[in-house]
Formats: sequence, C-alpha cells, structure tokens
Amino acid sequence: MIALAIKLILAHFIGDFLLQPQKWVTHKEAYKHKSKYLYFHILVHLGALLFVLQANFKYWLGILIIIVSHYIIDVIKLNLKSKINSRILFGLDQLAHIIILGLVLRIYEPVTFSFKLFYKTEILLFVTSIIGITYVSSIIMKTIISKWDLKEYTEEASLEKAGAYIGMLERLFVFAFVITQHWEGIGFLIAAKSVFRFGDLSKAKDRKLTEYILIGTLLSFGLAIIFGITFSYIKDLI
Repeated sequence: MIALAIKLILAHFIGDFLLQPQKWVTHKEAYKHKSKYLYFHILVHLGALLFVLQANFKYWLGILIIIVSHYIIDVIKLNLKSKINSRILFGLDQLAHIIILGLVLRIYEPVTFSFKLFYKTEILLFVTSIIGITYVSSIIMKTIISKWDLKEYTEEASLEKAGAYIGMLERLFVFAFVITQHWEGIGFLIAAKSVFRFGDLSKAKDRKLTEYILIGTLLSFGLAIIFGITFSYIKDLI
C-alpha cells in the first residue's frame, strides 16, 4: 500500500508542480478549458503515471479515474478562479486531487479505516500540543506583552500578521526539536533568528524595540519548550 501511495503522489507532484511551467498556468487561467496547455498538462500527468507505475496494465482503471477527475477538477478550479480566494482555491484543488488518489489507492490496496484512530490518547495529546503552541501560545504572548506600548513601530511597513505566523512556525520547530531530542536545533534556530533580526537589534536608539523582541522571543521559545517537555513526559506515561 505504501509503495503504491508513494508512486501516485510522486506522479501528482511531477505533473502538478515539477513539469507545469508558469506559462501554462497563466494561459489556462486566461482561456480555461479552451487552453491547449490544459490538455498538455493532462498528458504530462498521464505520462507521469505511466512512468511511475511502469505502464502496468492492471492499473488502467486507476489511471483513467485520476486523469478524468484531474481534468474535471482543474476546469472547475479555473472557472472559480475569480470567485474564490486563490489560496483557499489552491488548497481545495490539492485536497480534491489527494482524495481521488486515496480512492484509487483503496481500489487496489483495500484498507479498513476507522475514525477511532483520531481518539487515541497519543493523537489527542499531539493535536492538543499543536494547538497549544500555535494559537493558545499566541494569545498568551499577546496578553503578556500588551502592557508595553510600541505604537511608534506599528506604522513601519510589515506583512499582515507576519509576526504571528513567524512565532507559530518557530514554536513548531522548537516543539519538533524537543520531542525528537535534538536540543541543538533550538540553538541553531535562535542564531538564525538573531541574524535576521540584526538590523533591529543593532540600533541603539531602538532599545525599547530590542527589548520587546527579546522578551517575545524568549516567551515564544519558552512556551514551545514547556509544551514539548510536557508532551514527551505525558507520552511516556501513556
């Protein structure tokens, strides 16, 4: 099952990402189902599937399902391009393709699936930890550091919610380093962040901002470490 799943995903990656030039994407968005590149794209997928499956005739039904569904999904996506947020549309598009691959996999490698898997204590603990180090920690940090007023810096050019996303990503990395017992990775992450923040931290006149960044960083890393240690400790007790 795993071998077939890897082959199907590899073919999808090759067709949808590796061998799809931006020129094709632009042309498809402009001409939709009339675009010749849409059909080139489908042929590339067919070629990728035949290649990774070694042109094995026993997979003909699966290949047909994937190719036809891929065409239908892409046409729907192209017609919804101007009506739905592009990021959401991209996610839904890829999710639809993955579901089809899963259905094809089930045809050839029947597996029993039960939602009880999601209720296993280990899974619930992991999900709880992920939510904790992302959204819960963000609110905790926002509450703690809100006592300091830095309005003079809020007018500077910055990506929307970039700070929140950066914080979530760094805590996810720290959490991963802790539960895999690679503590040295945390030091590397701190060093990397210091390099990118050097411009802010090197300005003597911006001492308030420097202190604010350091407090935020230490809080972020501290929360991630606490969640990581707690996860590891409870997991050993289960």
